[in-house]
Amino acid sequence: MTVLAKEPTTYWDYIRVPELLELQGGLERNERGISQEEVVFITIHQVYELWLKLLLRDLVVARDLFAQPHVPDDALAGACRLLGRIRLILELASNHFGLMETMTPRDYLDFRDKLFPASGGQSAQFREIEILLGVKGSERPPYVTECSFMDVLKEPDGSDGWAMDRVKSRLADEPTLKEAIDEWLFRTPIDGSCPGDYSDHELVDAFVDRYLQAHAVALEELADHVCGFAATREEEAQLRQRYDAEIEQAARFLRAEDVPDVEDRPRRKRVRAALLFIESYRELPLLAWPREILEGIVAVEQAYVMFRQRHARMAERIIGRRVGTGGSTGVDYLDEGALRYRIFHDLWAARTMLVQRGRLPSPLTAEYYGFRSEAAIG
Repeated sequence: MTVLAKEPTTYWDYIRVPELLELQGGLERNERGISQEEVVFITIHQVYELWLKLLLRDLVVARDLFAQPHVPDDALAGACRLLGRIRLILELASNHFGLMETMTPRDYLDFRDKLFPASGGQSAQFREIEILLGVKGSERPPYVTECSFMDVLKEPDGSDGWAMDRVKSRLADEPTLKEAIDEWLFRTPIDGSCPGDYSDHELVDAFVDRYLQAHAVALEELADHVCGFAATREEEAQLRQRYDAEIEQAARFLRAEDVPDVEDRPRRKRVRAALLFIESYRELPLLAWPREILEGIVAVEQAYVMFRQRHARMAERIIGRRVGTGGSTGVDYLDEGALRYRIFHDLWAARTMLVQRGRLPSPLTAEYYGFRSEAAIG
């Protein structure tokens, strides 16, 4: 139902423009008393927080969709559009670092000392995004010595406040997007078989075996071809060793032999088999949109990693390798985070072991994935 305004309104009232334009005064609460560069610095970071707000809302919508016990097929197109917007926001936010780089290092040093011990690491919304995506505490580098990322969210007197309350609430808000996507993938029919179906484990194992055989044959033939160009026997042996290692790695991955928890291996194996099944047979009607979802998630994580890397390079350009205002190692901390904060590991790893279309084993029940009134995936 359309909601109509009860009273006449204006653009500036609806957008709250007067209030927004009064928020760039810094600690002085008066922008006339601070430099133009400090106003630029404050405004850019306020815009970032608004981007983060939109990211959080969209990520929650995506998470809630895939956290359902059954994800309707007709919702997947909208989910792809949502993931596309999340990616675009991250890309736009990355581009904003270019505005920061219009500030010279000396310009920033003129007001940087005001910030101590404030830091971008205290952005509660950015921490919420990490948590919602699925970054685990064990994956985080220490902030100051062994200081937890939670510690820097405390008020100056050591008490909890607005930032801490938000992040604690987000930690309790389960599942993460990664967990929801994994659960959705786990339910994917593989050769027409779903979890709980009779002989599902055997059918999944059979698909994995057929796929690995096709993968091994493809790489062995490629190795024979490439080794024909080797200049020496040592070079040929090294090349074959690399291809053999890739074949072995694919087997370990698809059989989940790298998963430490033995009890979790069957579940992880099925998730990984689903990834390869969707990617390999994406032309089948009921797999087309799920494959676009996987592509959208990879694009989101790529944009997320590039945002972190762009942040680090901007910081290095402006402050060099000095200690961060919050006491972290500065650019070194940002670089470590950009390397360590990977979330959808299996989606990336699966791309290493894709097989050419003509070499794929034929799906046993291709007709299962045709168009029909009652969708089975989800």
